[in-house]
Amino acid sequence: MFEGVIPALVTPFKENFEVDFEGIAKNLDYLEKHVDAVVPAGTTGESATLSYQEHIDVVRYVCEVSNVPVIAGAGSNSTREAVFLGKEVEKAGADAAMFITPYYNKPNKEGLYQHYKRIAEEVSIPIIIYNVPSRTACNITPDVVSRLAEDFDNIIGIKEASGNLKQVAEIIRMTPDNFIVLSGDDFLTLPILTLGGRGVISVAANVAPHLMKEMYLAFKEGNLEKARELHYKLTPLFEVLFIDTNPIPVKKALELMGLPAGKPRLPLVELDAEKTEKLKAVLQSLNLL
Repeated sequence: MFEGVIPALVTPFKENFEVDFEGIAKNLDYLEKHVDAVVPAGTTGESATLSYQEHIDVVRYVCEVSNVPVIAGAGSNSTREAVFLGKEVEKAGADAAMFITPYYNKPNKEGLYQHYKRIAEEVSIPIIIYNVPSRTACNITPDVVSRLAEDFDNIIGIKEASGNLKQVAEIIRMTPDNFIVLSGDDFLTLPILTLGGRGVISVAANVAPHLMKEMYLAFKEGNLEKARELHYKLTPLFEVLFIDTNPIPVKKALELMGLPAGKPRLPLVELDAEKTEKLKAVLQSLNLL
């Protein structure tokens, strides 16, 4: 249910920066025949600048219109707020919730364990940990992940975006076989699959869901040559979508493709002209324009 190709959805905005709910539905129509689940209100969905009400409304709307499982972003650097959001997205209909490690606070290992313990005790739907030290200044180590996986049945997996393949391998080695490790970096999707990962929560899948799914299926079918070929075909897209802070480039990509996106909310600004030309060239090379 929570394996395969899973786009981290953008939150499209109207010209007045209000949430474009019709735009969300249009983007889901583009994605759903190729993807296995979706993640609304995560980092790519600009959760940092959504109000609590907007956050919950986006999740509720996606749950209402989506034909694939919904893993709702629900994290905070406050355990109390994370629990609140977890309960709210559960009520909104989410199939699972994803909780980022507490950013800025820099908790130690016991603090991280206690944070996720409290969430697991109070939120009933499946929980996915999200580790992205480049944004949070906080890394959840394999021993803590293993301890949480062993102690709480509803902590079912992790989105691993540390960029550290040794750490990913250790998490896979140390956790139960049913614990789901998902790549949080598009470029590392194929390497993580070979280590025993089960899929990707992806930025690129917003733009090229069919190619991401084709690569994933090629690997699952044992066609490593085809999977490798698709990995290298997609590499320029992986790179250009991080030519600036996510989700600035992916929102511009969707706009160029005629899909709803809108400008990002401040303090993020839209992609500049020079970077837009580089993005456009990559999209054209993949026949996405």
